[in-house]
Amino acid sequence: MTLMLNLSAQDWFDLFLHFSMLSLLGIGGAITTAPEMHRYLVDEKQWLTEASFSSSIALAQSAPGPNVLFVALMGWNVGLNAGGGLSAGPHAWRLGLLGVLVTMVGIMLPSSILTYKATQWAHKNRNLRSVRAFKTGMAPIVIGLLVSTGWLLSVAHQDFSQDWKLWLVTAVATLLMMKTKIHLLWLVAFGGILGAAGLL
Repeated sequence: MTLMLNLSAQDWFDLFLHFSMLSLLGIGGAITTAPEMHRYLVDEKQWLTEASFSSSIALAQSAPGPNVLFVALMGWNVGLNAGGGLSAGPHAWRLGLLGVLVTMVGIMLPSSILTYKATQWAHKNRNLRSVRAFKTGMAPIVIGLLVSTGWLLSVAHQDFSQDWKLWLVTAVATLLMMKTKIHLLWLVAFGGILGAAGLL
């Protein structure tokens, strides 16, 4: 389903600012900010549907490349929706590329600058007790953010009677990953094959 959006220059700037703020909160990677992206893009602005939001994350996470690719897909989808959809032609494609540019620069620039400066400072002061404590204290925060992202992505599949196959595949894949030496990518590929075959 394609949303018909009319985005002003202010909307594009707000999108950039929002992703810039999320960039500074992305402790553990951009994926940890997915719940806030969902709130902003799907619930508040309604620039993306639930399906396009989840698909952007699923496609980017299954594709080779950086973890942050899902942000580019979200920007692409927002731009396409603003231009009338993929079939609307070059104007929509240009807006899709603008969406990619706005979201990627927003999510990458502030955190890159902060990381560079903080790493320089932390390297010079690595023996300080406060620096070691900060590093240790960040681990539970990252885990909590990742759990909230996983929960958000599973909310779309809360009807167990309808989605029991997805939950079963998830449970089996989790057990296989924990108990065997099967590489995670093989499990992802197998899940993709089951989905493509219409079994899920």
